[in-house]
Amino acid sequence: MSSSSSEYAIPNLKNIDKWREIEQSFPPLKNDLLLRAARGEETERAPVWVMRQAGRYLPEFLEVRKSHSFFECCQTPSLASKLTLQPIDRYPRLDASIIFCDILVVPQALGMEVLMEPSKGPVLPAPLRSPSDLERLNKDVDVEKELGYLFEAITLTRKGLAGRVPLIGFCGAPWTLMAYMCEGGGSKTFENSKSWLYKYPKESKELLRKVADVCADLLVGQVLAGAQMLQVFDSWAGELTPHQYAEFALPPCIYISHKVKSILKQLGHPGVAITLFAKGANAPSTFRLLSNPETTGYDTLGLDWTVDPLEVREWVGPKVNLQGNFDPTVLYGGKEGIEREVERLSERWKKAGGGWIANLGHGITPNVKPEDMGWFLECVHKYSKRD
Repeated sequence: MSSSSSEYAIPNLKNIDKWREIEQSFPPLKNDLLLRAARGEETERAPVWVMRQAGRYLPEFLEVRKSHSFFECCQTPSLASKLTLQPIDRYPRLDASIIFCDILVVPQALGMEVLMEPSKGPVLPAPLRSPSDLERLNKDVDVEKELGYLFEAITLTRKGLAGRVPLIGFCGAPWTLMAYMCEGGGSKTFENSKSWLYKYPKESKELLRKVADVCADLLVGQVLAGAQMLQVFDSWAGELTPHQYAEFALPPCIYISHKVKSILKQLGHPGVAITLFAKGANAPSTFRLLSNPETTGYDTLGLDWTVDPLEVREWVGPKVNLQGNFDPTVLYGGKEGIEREVERLSERWKKAGGGWIANLGHGITPNVKPEDMGWFLECVHKYSKRD
């Protein structure tokens, strides 16, 4: 996929002409540790945030969900902002917030129905099973019309944060979104989506590019609305062979980062750091493809818990910053177990060097006790300090 800036059309967004005014309306940022680490600084300690930090493990979240559906929470700016702020209000040790939303709002914007069923998770009742189904997708997506609620939530949240920590915006990666769109939900075998790559390689790339364009416009809109950093979630990257990842999944991700940065530059925006989290795509050859931010457009790579920071640093070299990668189940390990593992892995990270953002290797699971999350954050603050 070409990344020539001439091909990037600036999306039609109401914030295009007034992003400076919006940014100036926010309180000054008091804690910039995350942003400094994302620029490659070896900060005095690792900034820490956690994927799914606003969610089902918090009683205050469950209280809101008693009277509101999941997508109602995502699509109502006041509710999304409230849920985003809940962990920040509860845990003063958090160094970042991430807007409460879902990656599957992109398939919704493309015209697909997405349901969230309590016992099954996301369900897309009419999945894409052959190239002819692509005709059902919206030809041109007006992200302001379809996803403007997310931009409103971001602006509202920046004000609610009062400068305490930065706000992260996000989207799903095209391959992960394609997998949901073709499977009709989650999958153990990915037989429908992966068979597309074998049967219809040309049409697969066309679909991935279409999704990538919506994702990029969505991320641009989030930045103009107030997001101070971005993350692209490729949750199903590990289902692909290294060859498939390089041929199908990585190019549209690179297209996204280059398009976002090119458009922001055209608008005179200083730009933001972008993280790519390709869960499970852990072949050394894959990490080498991701080792140069100037090529990929990604300043930071998120790691899952199945890799060692020192090994990854050897594979990617010094240019790219890293995020991760505590095993999410460490939060079930009790105070002593949590502290022991945070101390151990923090030492590995400090030896690896470079910018490090502490996080879990995936999201918090629903049965975590809030006090154990709080203890984890305390331990990161203690053991990630540089000598």
